[in-house]
Amino acid sequence: MKAWLLQPKNLWKLFGFAVLSVVIFFMLVRVGLFGRLPSFDELENPTANLSSEIYSSDSVLIGKYYVDNRSNVSYEELSPYLVKALVANEDERFYDHSGIDLKRTIAAIFMAGRTGGGSTVTQQLAKNMFHHQASNIIQRVFQKAKEYIIAVMLERRYTKEEIIAMYFNTFDFVNNAVGIESASRVYFNKKPNELSVEEAAMFVGMLQNPSYYNPRRFEKRTRERRATVLRKLMETDAISEAQFQSLKEKPIQLDFHPESANDGLAPYFRMIVAEELKKWAKENKKPDGEPYNIYTDGLKIYTTLDSRMQKYAEEAALQHLTYYQSLFNAQFKAGWNPWETDKGKAIILSAIKYTDRWHSLKDQGLSKEDILENFKTKKEKMRVFTYRGLKDTTMTAWDSVKYYRSFLQIGMMAVEPYTGYVRAWVGGPKFEYFKYDHCNVNTKRQVGSTFKPVQYALAVDNGWSPCMSIPTGPITVTYQGTVWEPKNSGRYSGNYPMKFCLARSINRAAAYMMKNFGPEALVDLSHKMGITTNIPTVPSICLGAGEISLYEMMTVYSTFCNAGISTKPQYLLRIEDKDGNIIQNFTTEMKEVFSDNTAYKMCELLKGPVSSGGTAARLRSYFTFPTDVGGKTGTTNKNTDAWFIGFTPQLLAGVWVGCDDPLLRFLSTDIGQGGHAAMPAWGMFMQKVYNDPKLALNKDAKFFSPSDSSLLKNVCNEGEEILISGDDTGQADEEVPDSEYGKK
Repeated sequence: MKAWLLQPKNLWKLFGFAVLSVVIFFMLVRVGLFGRLPSFDELENPTANLSSEIYSSDSVLIGKYYVDNRSNVSYEELSPYLVKALVANEDERFYDHSGIDLKRTIAAIFMAGRTGGGSTVTQQLAKNMFHHQASNIIQRVFQKAKEYIIAVMLERRYTKEEIIAMYFNTFDFVNNAVGIESASRVYFNKKPNELSVEEAAMFVGMLQNPSYYNPRRFEKRTRERRATVLRKLMETDAISEAQFQSLKEKPIQLDFHPESANDGLAPYFRMIVAEELKKWAKENKKPDGEPYNIYTDGLKIYTTLDSRMQKYAEEAALQHLTYYQSLFNAQFKAGWNPWETDKGKAIILSAIKYTDRWHSLKDQGLSKEDILENFKTKKEKMRVFTYRGLKDTTMTAWDSVKYYRSFLQIGMMAVEPYTGYVRAWVGGPKFEYFKYDHCNVNTKRQVGSTFKPVQYALAVDNGWSPCMSIPTGPITVTYQGTVWEPKNSGRYSGNYPMKFCLARSINRAAAYMMKNFGPEALVDLSHKMGITTNIPTVPSICLGAGEISLYEMMTVYSTFCNAGISTKPQYLLRIEDKDGNIIQNFTTEMKEVFSDNTAYKMCELLKGPVSSGGTAARLRSYFTFPTDVGGKTGTTNKNTDAWFIGFTPQLLAGVWVGCDDPLLRFLSTDIGQGGHAAMPAWGMFMQKVYNDPKLALNKDAKFFSPSDSSLLKNVCNEGEEILISGDDTGQADEEVPDSEYGKK
């Protein structure tokens, strides 16, 4: 055998056979015998997951939906230091080869990789785009062959600049940062073209192993790796020796901004937009016939949200809840303990059954009694949320559940009345700890007296004047065999103008109007104004007995400030694909309900509650500008729900405050009513937005002009007599007494 090998012709035969075998092997790989290769179309349109980006109306990126947190940037958007460092450190002959550097490959084979790998940038890109990690050496051999072929295919279809951009766009820099755009923002809070030379060198150094050279965990190791890249830059004259000496030992100064669904602006809003987009994606197809995927298709979603107003709304909500939670907690400190009641214990028991701890203990074979014992007796150190920051404490799991269930919640929306554009959406106090969204159309709470304006609108639209005298004495309503006798909490028993009755939220006045028109007409009008909930057709509905969402109530109130046109809140503007092509535009849903004259009269009526003596008279301590303001408070049975919905000519906003469990409530109406528990957040928000010169809201704006110009002088019909009798010194009526929701 040895003699045979020593014959030159046999050596040539062996060499030829080896070359032929390699050629055949690569041909078989190319035709897909050892696994499918990407098609030409797939090379032109790589299928690597692209995150979809959500933008506010003022062009601020407010969040992403993703499997991989990745967004593409072009070559022109890269720092030149990134490009120079990549070529110098990873592939010095990048501009000279066609995807495979034979000299480097042969050197890597003969030196067993001791002088570095043989893969070019293009081969590394092929690996990033089209391969999972090989589980054994055989798989790796086939993968490597595919990388060679794909690299050549990429070089034929893309420029060198496009390949560099694609490489940076597909690399996973860990810490939930896939691609250089995400990495720049996560690690340095910058755009890729803003990176300094040392920052660019750090990222290129991470390409070797981003977990091993992780600047957050291994700063010294990453700094040494960065120095290696900086030296390469110096050797290629990209930086001077003086620059290298000054930068090589410089500490890595991160401005770390991790990204998750819990972080960033408007997390509740982003969640509701995601649900809407999922429905949209099922009904809309891509050109290839497949449905859109908001997590992988790199869509650009443009919303109506204003990032500045959203920031002010979140600030106002936190500011108000920080103070009001202390008032609420004072009730517990004074001895109130609703969790010890049978209903309270049932709520906690139901809640703990959904915890991971419960399921873990159950999987261990513990009985229900043993699990409860564990929850109630085993104390552990934990860090809990407070409105003033995280707090270290020790408590049982049972007490932890009670602790979080005892937090006040909030729902707060701001809408531009003429367009329906949602400008702010705060669904709760802190998304990381409280995921339930209280602005969602499916979140229903009793609305109390915020519903009364619907009853007044029914009367006004049927010819009743805002100055018409309404009796507020005892009243009996018989409906379908049931007798209802509503009461006033204030000392009202005479006749008062309609505007006064709404300002003081007098229950019997609303009941008197309802008796004249019937609950069917009232419910019918409420649906026309935007309520989709199936509310009860009973007399007490005029006092807000129904459970309705804040979202629906915003639609209702838009009818007043938008000249009789009900305007459904709209939060999507348009969707673009990853290439910037508009896929769909969205329009606001509007419907005319009553005349602009009726709407104008209602605007005048709704000035009453925010004026002196009204249930929201304290508003002007927050919002002192001369602009027209209308609004209505609401407080439900036993102070479980506090509401305030108000509007200016330019902005409509609504606030709900309460606990998720109606068992928890304010014991005192004085602090639990809507004018105290909800309205201040509205006032703080409006104060902030009207004081921001960049938002350019008009502090002197007035409500729209009605088609009947005589109403501008007086909303009362000419010559109509205003009859007021009885005691008008009574306090503002309690929103809804305990007995008003039931049937008597």
